[in-house]
Amino acid sequence: MDKLAQTTREPYQEVCALLQEATTALGFDSDVYNLLYKPLRTVEVAIPVRMDDGRLVSYTGYRVQHADVLGPTKGGIRFHPEVTLSEVKALAMWMSFKCALVGLPLGGAKGGVIVDAKSLSGKELERVSRGYIRALASVLGPEQDIPAPDINTNAQVMGWMVDEYQLLNRGRHIPGMITGKPLTLGGSKGRTEATGRGVGLTVIEALKHLGLPLQNATAAIQGFGNVGSEVAKLLSAKGVRIVAVSGSKGGVYAKQGLPIADLIEHMNLKRSLLDFPSDAPISNEALLALDVDILIPAALGGQINEETAPKVQAKVVAEGANGPTTPAGDKILTERGIFVIPEILANAGGVIVSYLEWVQNQANYYWPIERIYDELEQRLQTSFKEVFAKSTALSVSMRQAAYLVAVQCLYEGLLARGQVGMK
Repeated sequence: MDKLAQTTREPYQEVCALLQEATTALGFDSDVYNLLYKPLRTVEVAIPVRMDDGRLVSYTGYRVQHADVLGPTKGGIRFHPEVTLSEVKALAMWMSFKCALVGLPLGGAKGGVIVDAKSLSGKELERVSRGYIRALASVLGPEQDIPAPDINTNAQVMGWMVDEYQLLNRGRHIPGMITGKPLTLGGSKGRTEATGRGVGLTVIEALKHLGLPLQNATAAIQGFGNVGSEVAKLLSAKGVRIVAVSGSKGGVYAKQGLPIADLIEHMNLKRSLLDFPSDAPISNEALLALDVDILIPAALGGQINEETAPKVQAKVVAEGANGPTTPAGDKILTERGIFVIPEILANAGGVIVSYLEWVQNQANYYWPIERIYDELEQRLQTSFKEVFAKSTALSVSMRQAAYLVAVQCLYEGLLARGQVGMK
């Protein structure tokens, strides 16, 4: 049975290296790096949960707030058995860069609980969710740190969390303390599909700037959860042939393109792609090596590495996941001239619409879906053009250009606050 490859990595060291590279290229002194490499706050908590069978289990939870120089911190909460502090610290820093890159008045944060969420009953999942908020309520809030969904958390989990926060705050209604909520609790239209839609929009911009046709372009998507399925819907509606998709147990391939609506329905019913009618099954690693125009890694980190990167044949790689390409893999892709849309740009749609949800919560006024989509598209188009222009002007990769733009923005915030001196 095919599984997504698990890599032994230190993602925090990887993102620190990217920060160091950017500060050096921008000519900043060591103060800028020293202020940004270490998180503002790292919290580890115990979350005791009474299981349905009466056992008491204590889970470990994390919240890392990286930098609040541009505004309150923002970032998702993931429930996964392989959550590590290194991963959470890296994801918090990536979120700071992401917010800065797309012009949001927010900093980066991330949270996680070491738990196999899929093994929990609904009631146990609720207890973990509420326990997380009880343990961390003192460092959360709409003007301090605003969580959101991530791996194995969703709108329902956010609903439990906002309710628990309200109970802890003497019944005060504070919807802006978390985003990705159900609409009835102050969620935003467009939030569920935002990350995947954003990846699709950056792919469209990339093909336009590279002079490649969108109609009948081919794409392969590794990871067919929320992000991968939303990318598939948007791109297939624009005429792109999605020839392969995969999940945690493997995937399916069809040369003439897969029927995305049917595939999503099948996935929702069976929770697997393996028995969907297609030309052939395909492994996760084989999918990365397909001869397609667009490759979208939207699953776990570290999938494009020193072993898989030499086999990538796509013209454009759009990073739907966080950290899907290792530094060694990225070097190989760059040397081979493959155009990479880095994750801090490609998957920024989620935090953009989370920001819009937070704004709506603060105003207690909610917008139609058309306005949400327009705001999302405009912000991503503007950011893409800025990064592409920087990449072209300096003859650097899109990843390097994105970090230059993001770190410059953070530097200007530090400068305005008087925390660093002028160059």
